[in-house]
Amino acid sequence: MRISQTFIVAMTFALAAGLCVIAAGFAVQAVEDASEISVRRALDLNGHDWAEVQADGLRVVLTGTATDEATRFNALTVVGDEVDASRVIDEMEIIPTANLRAPRFSAEILRNDSGISIIGLVPTTMDRDGLINQLRGIPDRGGVTDLLETADYAEPEGWSDAIEFATTALSVLPRSKISVGADLVSVTAIADSAEDKTRIENTLTRVVPSGLRIRLDISAPRPVITPFTLRFLIDEDGARFDACSADSTGARDQIAAAARRAGVATEQACVIGLGVPSPKWGTAAELGIDALTTLGQGSITMSDADVTLIAAQGTDQGQFDRVIGELQADLPAVFALHAVLPEPVEADPAGPVEFTATLSPEGLVQLRGRLADENMRHMVDSYARAAFGSDVVHTATRIVPDLPGEWPVRVLAGLETLSLLRNGVLTVTPDSVTLQGVSYLEDASAQAARLLAEKLGEAQGFDLSITYEEPPEPADKPLDPEVCESRVAEIQGEAKITFEPGSATIAGESLDTMNRIADVLDQCGGIRMEIQGYTDSQGREEMNLQLSQARAQSVLNELRARRVLTSSFTAVGYGENDPIADNKTEDGREANRRINFYLIRPEPIPETQTGLEAVEQQPEPAAETDAENGEDQ
Repeated sequence: MRISQTFIVAMTFALAAGLCVIAAGFAVQAVEDASEISVRRALDLNGHDWAEVQADGLRVVLTGTATDEATRFNALTVVGDEVDASRVIDEMEIIPTANLRAPRFSAEILRNDSGISIIGLVPTTMDRDGLINQLRGIPDRGGVTDLLETADYAEPEGWSDAIEFATTALSVLPRSKISVGADLVSVTAIADSAEDKTRIENTLTRVVPSGLRIRLDISAPRPVITPFTLRFLIDEDGARFDACSADSTGARDQIAAAARRAGVATEQACVIGLGVPSPKWGTAAELGIDALTTLGQGSITMSDADVTLIAAQGTDQGQFDRVIGELQADLPAVFALHAVLPEPVEADPAGPVEFTATLSPEGLVQLRGRLADENMRHMVDSYARAAFGSDVVHTATRIVPDLPGEWPVRVLAGLETLSLLRNGVLTVTPDSVTLQGVSYLEDASAQAARLLAEKLGEAQGFDLSITYEEPPEPADKPLDPEVCESRVAEIQGEAKITFEPGSATIAGESLDTMNRIADVLDQCGGIRMEIQGYTDSQGREEMNLQLSQARAQSVLNELRARRVLTSSFTAVGYGENDPIADNKTEDGREANRRINFYLIRPEPIPETQTGLEAVEQQPEPAAETDAENGEDQ
């Protein structure tokens, strides 16, 4: 059978087509292999071994997961250098970016005479309008300047408590800056006085939420002293101060050095205050004390710019004149010196010219001695009744004419100083006002000297012998926080708090210990305390942590059941952390199973030098230089 020519042609074309297809396939495979090999080599050389390459015809498909966008882009660049970029199919991925860390939320609140301003970054979920309205509710002459920014993140733990405490603190501090963080609130403020500073610190400590740390830096301004007073005496009993004021630490050191030269053995606490009449106060005081030391006995009183030196009776006239002359020449120009050498006193046949007032420890006052007339007697009696009480004054004075003209002033000034004492005796004579007794005021002697110097005037002598006595403690005064912590530790040292095995139930034998601890804490007032629970290392760590927390909370609940003020207490379990003994022994494990009562103290403030103190400590020009226990797991 003959094969037709048409069939032969068709078969020829088919065979040729097949051969072309096979050749093309080999060519494509060659191109794919060459592209894949070159791209793979380039990626490996550039550190992109994470990328996978697959050639599909002319296409080069890249897969894999890059660490970031920059790495992915660099891999594309490397591949683009080997093959045409239009052939590259990018199917690479990037590792998902971890959640961005929440910002640190904080706020600064400033309050002064111009109003309140607040700036910082706060969570969007916070009631910002409510906070601003609270600030506007604080009495103030100015408004509230809101400079807050917000961020859409969850409130950190403790943020609400910190803001609440800051608002409370701001309401009692007219001049203050409060820095608010979720874990710490720092308060910087100025109080009106040392007493006001103590009151504010106690108030803020009592209202601190549990778990919040605070840092208090409350300063009190220097007192304004008027008149600025210093009184120094030398007599048979030795040298001493009745009053001492200084305008700077340098002046205080000058005065102290002069007092040591005069024989004062103990350091005198001079009050540093405002109101000094001259920057040369320290020099004038030093010169005056040195002059009195040279004379041997007498007194020197400085009241503002008036200096009164009274020598002892019998002082040599020549020595007196020489010392006074030198002192007069050396004193800075603003100071006026009044020097007195007392004349010998002649006895009065009619008896001593004097007025006495006696204040008994029971508060009874007896007035005796000489007064000029009936009007003066009525005036003195009325003044005494106003100062000491109308039902405690007994007047037994007599009318004697021809008394010194300044007698009423001396008597009334003496009675005013007597009111500073708990008990004592006032004696007024033509030459001197003498006050002896006991006072509950630490600075009673300084107050009396300042008052007499102001009322009596220059060249008038007075003698003070006032003993300070600590006032009795109020019956309801809270115990000192450190004493509370110490007493609780002592009780636990005698009998630790134990629990039923494996539970948070306080053992029956420890209930008496809880009663004793509650009795102590009931006397401590609003202190901040953390009740800490610990276990040994037996068992799983997570179970121990939960058990310690439950036991600490159980102790807190027991205190609440005993009506102890626990609003500022917090219970925290620490599990097997912080062992105090070896967990390999039974005794050690027993010691590690414990409850601690930890007193939370305000954060300490580093001492910094104020601008005024810095100025004071600058050297003056050369021409002006003046000389922290227990139970069963």
